[in-house]
Amino acid sequence: MTEKKLTLRLDFHSGLPIYTQIVNQIQSQLANGRLKPGDQLPTVRALAQELRVNFNTVARAYRILDEARIISTQQGRGTYITEIPPPNISEKLRNESLEALTQRFINEAFRLGFFEKEISQMVRDSLKVRKEAQNKQKENAK
Repeated sequence: MTEKKLTLRLDFHSGLPIYTQIVNQIQSQLANGRLKPGDQLPTVRALAQELRVNFNTVARAYRILDEARIISTQQGRGTYITEIPPPNISEKLRNESLEALTQRFINEAFRLGFFEKEISQMVRDSLKVRKEAQNKQKENAK
């Protein structure tokens, strides 16, 4: 098996921790088929060097993925994508990502001086607009 070239795009200004961005993007690439069970990932050191981030940041991301049974590191052989993890593990990681994203949004909105009522109304309105657009797309597809 050959090592898979990861394409990770980090946003250092997003407020989302770098290790979380790495975890999310590896999960996403697995979900969309870009990464497959058995694919080898770069070593922690190599990925840290490529991304120009601290070794411990990549190690933390790999540890989270390993605990979720998404990857497996075999001493002397490398790090590989495992078989698809149980749905409850994937769901837990999805929820953690959504929670981090939500916290970042809320914190930024409060920092900009918005009130809780304004924030929740904007979220409701945005979800409503999104749902209406999806319904319209479905109607047009018929």
